[in-house]
Amino acid sequence: MKAAVYYQNGGPEVLRYEDVPDPAVRDGEVLLRVEAVGVQGGDLLHRMISPFPSAPHIVGYQAAGTVAAVGAGVSSVREGQRAVAFMQSGSHAELVAVRERDVYAVPDSIDARVAAGIPVEFGTADDCLFEFGRLKAGETVLIQAAAGGVGLAAVQLAKAAGARVLGTASNDEKLARLASFGLDHAINYRTADVVASVQELTGGRGVNLVVDPVGGSTLEGSIASLAYRGRISWVGQAGREPQPPQLGSLMFKSASLNGVYFGGEMEHDPSRTRALIEKLIGRVASGELTVVIDKEFALAEAAEAHRYIESRAAFGRVLLIP
Repeated sequence: MKAAVYYQNGGPEVLRYEDVPDPAVRDGEVLLRVEAVGVQGGDLLHRMISPFPSAPHIVGYQAAGTVAAVGAGVSSVREGQRAVAFMQSGSHAELVAVRERDVYAVPDSIDARVAAGIPVEFGTADDCLFEFGRLKAGETVLIQAAAGGVGLAAVQLAKAAGARVLGTASNDEKLARLASFGLDHAINYRTADVVASVQELTGGRGVNLVVDPVGGSTLEGSIASLAYRGRISWVGQAGREPQPPQLGSLMFKSASLNGVYFGGEMEHDPSRTRALIEKLIGRVASGELTVVIDKEFALAEAAEAHRYIESRAAFGRVLLIP
C-alpha cells in the first residue's frame, strides 16, 4: 500500500510518499480501506516532536472508509460496511488495522469525508463543554480558536445546549462565517484585546467557561476572561509557546482548570466515549451538527496538507484522500 511516512521528527518536509507493507489483521481487529483522513493537530505535533517506535512511521489519529476485512471475534462491523476509526498512529495510509473497540459504523448517508471529521473533533468538544466544563443552558462560553475543527464543533454544541457563545479567530472573514454555526459574538484576536472584549460583552462579569486549545499566553487570557468560579477546559497547545503559562490568578477567582485529552478518555472509559461518539454520529447524520471541510489534499500531498494547517489558514477540517 501507499502511505505518508517519515524517518525522523521535523517539519512537514520529513513526510515521504512511499510503498509500505499492508498491515496484518489480528484477532479483534478491523482492516479499514481508507477513503478520507481527518488530519488532527496532534498529528502535526507527533510528526514534529514525539518519539516513534520504528521507521518508516505512519502518523495519524483518524480515518474513515470501508471495512476491508475483520479479524476473529469481531462482531460490531462487517466487511463492506462504512466506518470511521480512531488510532494512535497509522491513518496517513491506504489501509489501517484498528482495534474493534475504536471502530464506529457510520450510516450510508454520511460520506467518508464527513465521517473523518467526527469522533475526535466532536467528542473532544463535547467533553470540553459538558463532561469537564459542566456547561448549562444560559451560561456564557468563550471558545478560543473557534474556526478550528474542535472549535467549530464546540460552537455548534454549545449553541444547541442553549449557551451564549463567544469565539476568537484570526480574521474577520472566519468570524463572519462562524455566525452561521451559532457564534453570538466574534472577537478577532489579532486586532482586538480579547480580555477587554470579553469583559465588555459580559458587563464585566466574565464567562462561565472557556474552551482553550491554544495554551501559553492565550491560556493566561482565558483565565483573565473567567467569571468568579469559572471553568476552563484546556485541550491543546496549538500556540506551541516555550514559556509555560502563569496560572496563579486562577486561585483568586476560585476558578478551575481541567486538562482534556479525549484519546485518554477513550482508553480509560471506552463505554462512555463509545456511546458519546455514536450519538454524535447520529446528530451529524440527522443534520443537527455539521462537519466543516476546508480543503482536501491527495495522500501524496501530506506534507502540503500539514504545511497548510500550520499556516492557520484553515476553517474547519483538512482532509487527505488516498
